[in-house]
Amino acid sequence: MASEDVKSGESAVTKIVNLAEEAKLAREGVVNKAPSYAVATICKSLVAGGVAGGVSRTAVAPLERLKILLQVQNPHNIKYNGTIQGLKYIWRTEGFRGLFKGNGTNCARIVPNSAVKFFSYEQASKGILYLYQQQTGNEDAQLTPVLRLGAGACAGIIAMSATYPMDMVRGRITVQTENSPYQYRGMFHALSTVLREEGPRALYKGWLPSVIGVVPYVGLNFAVYESLKDWLIKSKPFGLVNDSSELSVTTRLACGAAAGTVGQTVAYPLDVIRRRMQMGGWNHAASVLTGDGRGKVPLEYTGMVDAFRKTVRHEGFGALYKGLVPNSVKVVPSIALAFVTYEVVKDVLGVEIRISD
Repeated sequence: MASEDVKSGESAVTKIVNLAEEAKLAREGVVNKAPSYAVATICKSLVAGGVAGGVSRTAVAPLERLKILLQVQNPHNIKYNGTIQGLKYIWRTEGFRGLFKGNGTNCARIVPNSAVKFFSYEQASKGILYLYQQQTGNEDAQLTPVLRLGAGACAGIIAMSATYPMDMVRGRITVQTENSPYQYRGMFHALSTVLREEGPRALYKGWLPSVIGVVPYVGLNFAVYESLKDWLIKSKPFGLVNDSSELSVTTRLACGAAAGTVGQTVAYPLDVIRRRMQMGGWNHAASVLTGDGRGKVPLEYTGMVDAFRKTVRHEGFGALYKGLVPNSVKVVPSIALAFVTYEVVKDVLGVEIRISD
């Protein structure tokens, strides 16, 4: 996406506005487009990122919900005990709709999140590449994996921070069951209820571990994905690249799967802590957290370190990886579909338009 050359003679405005695709086309002899084209390209990139996020999350919504339930359920009253059993239990107790509970809120969050994330990544990559070329004095220099990691991390932090309140209430809606004492009726009702009962700071509970987790998760996703693509195009192993140096959808899918596996494994404990912190202070907590009144009340946390300490002390180190199996099953197709859908939608919308010399 953003690993190609940037012409040093471009204007300052173009350096900020143009997307990474224009940098790619510049090396292939394509001239800069008018400002109106740049604006249209930005809009198309945002749409592509939003569609990619919505499609990928909807496809794995049941696994996403089960992962969250496993992460936060009361350890003294276990209802969900594994991927297969958990999905069967949801189906038996809540029906088909139960498998997709919270997905509407998740899509409402993930569409702008993915749009901002992909757009920010392309902008950050281009800016970092320009600075790198100026520092090295080599206009043909390309982004290294470390620089891609930095660009991916910046994009993830910006996108996550912009939509974090939606993620916080999405987590609470997701863990609601029919036995929950109080029901959020939707995203806006949840937002207003949390604001009224817990204050605005509650909407950012778990933000710190989320920011820390963004670095390995989003950063490694982009870095591994882009590096794999570049390596395959340059080395052409096993005949995976055709004469036009284009990767097939299947190959790009595999690159996205590898990227997702690496990122989620490294960052998963932080995701567990984030989710548990989001549930703190919930006056009418879902029955999954309270154990239907038969188990001990859920722990309260004063911060990220306290959450780590109490989780390990009361449940053991393995608690930091609760829900890892369904998350592993979900994250591979989710990340892969997100990358592939993003690039396919860009092609359909005509983001990359070649002109004759």
